[in-house]
Formats: sequence, structure tokens, C-alpha cells
Amino acid sequence: MKKVSIGSWAFTFGAYAENPVSLEELCKTLRDLGYDGVSMGGFKPHAHPDLYDTDEKRAQLKAMLKTYNLDVADFAADLWSVDSLKQTEEWLALFDKNCTFCKRMGWPVIRIDSGTPPVLPEGKTYDEIKAFFVKTFKGMARRAAQDGLTVVWEFEPGFMINEPKNIVDTVKAVNEPNFKLLFDTCHGHMSAVVGSRHIEKGMALKGGLVEFIEMCKDLIGIVHVIDSDGTLNVADTSTHAPFGLGVIDFDQAIPALLNKANYKADWWAIDLCEWPDALKVMAESKAFVDGFNKKYCS
Repeated sequence: MKKVSIGSWAFTFGAYAENPVSLEELCKTLRDLGYDGVSMGGFKPHAHPDLYDTDEKRAQLKAMLKTYNLDVADFAADLWSVDSLKQTEEWLALFDKNCTFCKRMGWPVIRIDSGTPPVLPEGKTYDEIKAFFVKTFKGMARRAAQDGLTVVWEFEPGFMINEPKNIVDTVKAVNEPNFKLLFDTCHGHMSAVVGSRHIEKGMALKGGLVEFIEMCKDLIGIVHVIDSDGTLNVADTSTHAPFGLGVIDFDQAIPALLNKANYKADWWAIDLCEWPDALKVMAESKAFVDGFNKKYCS
């Protein structure tokens, strides 16, 4: 059986932006619902490095997680204040800062994205942009390796490089042992089936989500699970619909992840990002994942 976490960012974004759920309140709820851990958002007011900038504060955060018997599955670094293409040095400096924070906290997996919308800058070709990210991701992986961290790259319609073939080709070209994919089932559906916000057209797959998963054999560092209704949200990225409100067949997707993609990590991470009533569906989301966890991972 894999352990189950949920992304804390779901309770700080969207409908929760003006009145976020405190990290301690969330952790208490997770414990009460039987979650094994949290996928930690590095976004204020949760675990942002600036809020835990002393050994004493970091020790308090560790103690709180221990109180609620929660592990940290992955850490989502807040790099969104800058654009990776326009402010590359600042972007990498933020990444460096978050790596140091992860090491101090003892969290082994750090999440990134490509840090810029899927719009080609004037005068640049897509091949040039892809080459930039291969080089930059390689450097980020090597920096993270200094702190013993695995880097997981989350592709999605909201960010550059979101076509299945280009995603896979990028990870293989980076070719660093600690650089893996964060495979979100919702983003996977939007990429492989809907072809949402692709720069290169005609890149959706006839075999849909399952074909995409098969292409990612041995490349996945962590899986985020959530449904997809085939739409984009107000942020122009995938709508993370609760299980049962979308079209993903998890009786196909989960076996493919385990047996075709060879997914070996310890976690299923539920991602309700931007869902307006995330608190109300936490229990049923856990029950849904427990169901396929028992069915396919026992």
C-alpha cells in the first residue's frame, strides 16, 4: 500500500486566498481523516522559507508535523514571483533558497515547473526554448543533488512544454538521476487527450492518458492524483475536479502507472488545487484513493 497525502496549496489558493486554512488546522484535519502525510506548499502562509527562517522556527514546524504524525511527501517551491525566461538568475536563486530550506527540514523531494506560460517569446523558436530548459533543469538537478534532493518537474497547460512527447524528451535529455516527472493525472489528461495550450499542434495521443503514462516508464518521481473534466480553470490551467466529477478511468490509469510506467515511489498525492470546496471533499477523496490503493497496491 502506498501512503496518501494532499497538497496544502489547495487551501491557500483560489477561494481560500482571502481566508486560507492554517497549516496546523489542515494537519489536524489530515490526521483525523487518516492521511499519512502532506504535500507541502511552500506558499505563504504555509511552509514558505521566509516564515521559517531560524532553526527554532523550523524545529517548531517539524514538531507540529510529528504531533499530527504526518510525513512530507513532496515540497512545492514558491518560484512564481519571477519568470524563468525573463528573470532566470532570480528564478535560480529562489530555487537555491528553497533547496536549502528542504535540506534543513529533511524533506527529500522538491517540486518545480517551467516557470513561464506556454507562449513563445518574440524572436525565439520552440527548439531554442526547449534547449534552454534542458540546460537549466540539468543545472537545477545538480544543485539539488548537493542537498540530497530529488527534483520533480510538474508539467501542465499553464506552463511551457506541455506536449507529451516534448515532456518525455525533456526529462530524458536532462538525464540526471535525481530529475523526475511529477505526473498529475489531471494534467496528463489535458495534455494527452485534450491537447490543451500546446505550442506544437497535433501532439495529443490516440491512446490518451494511458499511452502517455506508458511513455513515462521509469521517469516518474511522484504521482498526483485527481480527476479531470477536460476544462481549464480561471488560471488557464487544468481544472482539478474531485474524483467522480471528471472523465478519468482510474481503473486504467492506476494499473498503467504501476505496471507500465513502473511507478515505485511511496505516495499517492491528492491535488485539489483551485477547487473551491476542497475542505468538503477531503474525506471522500481519501476514501477514493484508499479504494484503488487497496485494489492495486495490496
